[in-house]
Amino acid sequence: MSPITFIILWPLVAALLIGFVPRENRSTIRMIAIAGTFFSLFIALGLFFQFDTGEAGYQFVQREPWVGALDISYYVGVDGINLGLIVMAALVGFAACCLAYDVTERQKEYYILLLIMIGGIIGAFASLDLFFFYFFHELALVPTFIMIGVWGRGEKKNYATFQITIYLSLGALIALIGLVALYVQSGAETFDLVKIIESTASDPFSTSFQKVVFPLLLFGFGILVSLWPFHTWAPLGYGAAPTATAMVHAGVLKKFGLYGLIRIALPLFPEGARHWLGVIAILCLGNILYCGWVAMRQKDLNLLIGNSSVAHMGFVFLGIASLSLVGITGAVFVMVAHGLLAALSFGLSGYLYTQTKDLTMTDFGGLLRQMPFIGTVMVMAFLAGCGVPGFANFPGEIMVLFGAWQTVPVAVIIAAWGALLVGAIYMLRAIRTMLHGPRSEKWTTLVDATSAWRKLPFALLLAGLLFLGCYPPLLTEKIEPSAALVVDRLNGDEKKASADLKEPTLTKDLSTKELSSALSSALAWQERRD
Repeated sequence: MSPITFIILWPLVAALLIGFVPRENRSTIRMIAIAGTFFSLFIALGLFFQFDTGEAGYQFVQREPWVGALDISYYVGVDGINLGLIVMAALVGFAACCLAYDVTERQKEYYILLLIMIGGIIGAFASLDLFFFYFFHELALVPTFIMIGVWGRGEKKNYATFQITIYLSLGALIALIGLVALYVQSGAETFDLVKIIESTASDPFSTSFQKVVFPLLLFGFGILVSLWPFHTWAPLGYGAAPTATAMVHAGVLKKFGLYGLIRIALPLFPEGARHWLGVIAILCLGNILYCGWVAMRQKDLNLLIGNSSVAHMGFVFLGIASLSLVGITGAVFVMVAHGLLAALSFGLSGYLYTQTKDLTMTDFGGLLRQMPFIGTVMVMAFLAGCGVPGFANFPGEIMVLFGAWQTVPVAVIIAAWGALLVGAIYMLRAIRTMLHGPRSEKWTTLVDATSAWRKLPFALLLAGLLFLGCYPPLLTEKIEPSAALVVDRLNGDEKKASADLKEPTLTKDLSTKELSSALSSALAWQERRD
């Protein structure tokens, strides 16, 4: 059995076990949830370090037939594109369970929904079958609506719940229409994504079909990602969500749409991607600039973080619009980096809200002296949000900008200006307002995170940002070979891309000869690009 299955199963098994625990045993419920996500994270880290760097095909594959008549299988595997996302999801899931103590009512139901959400999104990232790809996403999405509606906070929580339900349901429906059209038109009579890619290598979709279906996936997945101007659900939803829910949704679940575009839309609809490239570039600037300007006007910390999160998604769309190896590699890197940053930021805001029930930034002051650990981590998180070197966001965004220069240079100039100026203004202003200056008389009773257990989730997320920021090759070397296959498809080299994805390369065990051949192919591709 593949270790990926255990990464998916541990949170789901923990949710099942909690169902048998009496609701009065709150400590037992909490420990089961934390243990389940810890085991998932432990296996995910092992998977990451056992991954064969330089291999373009899928590793740790498992396929179990489910509905033979439709060729639907439980089919999972990892390559460079989803490896970092799976590890990031497991890490954020563990940190979220550690910080879920702000929910004090109906904890049993809350932890069950949170664990289902975590297991579902990991399953979506790992699935190579379109049916389970969509099924796992819906399994993760539905608990979000319930958790915000039942355990949400603020006067607008009901409005936020309705808005996030309408937007995300609409986005999922549009994406489903595109996936169904893909399945019908492919003629492969299978939901196996690898087989569909192979079948379209020799007989690609017509240009007219690509131009029609690609926007369905672009806007369907884009709504799930808060693509401008369909983004208004995100800041309100995150502001109303409980801490752990906001961490998982903003940090992990929101990446599903971006992952779907890179995994499905780009390799199967290259002509459609080129046709809609200008639209993607314009919309991504809406994310970066408009949402950045909105963030500058916010007085509520959660709304600032929420709008900043939406703005960062613009860089991923810019990387997708680059249609280049450097740009797509950077887009995947930004997805992982932003997942860690968003989870850390919402975890910090949740820590403050638990004690104050208020996140108005002007009501705070001098937190760095009063809460040295939380204040220091908050400064570092805000600096990471500015794209300061040393944090994971910086190398990802730099790769996106360099990768997109040849394709959309004007968008690169505007995006760089937005990131350097607009982002710095609202993040540095938040640091000045909340963390420096005289202490607020209103919050003299605030308590810092003093125990190792309270510090652990923040330390893990921050360590991930720093480690990837200081040594990005740890992840980029794993991403590049798989991203190169996507670029081969975009450049019309379908036969080579398909050959690298054929069934014999879908296992982890490779002979030395096969590994050397794969590395030689990657080097040859780079030479052709140069």
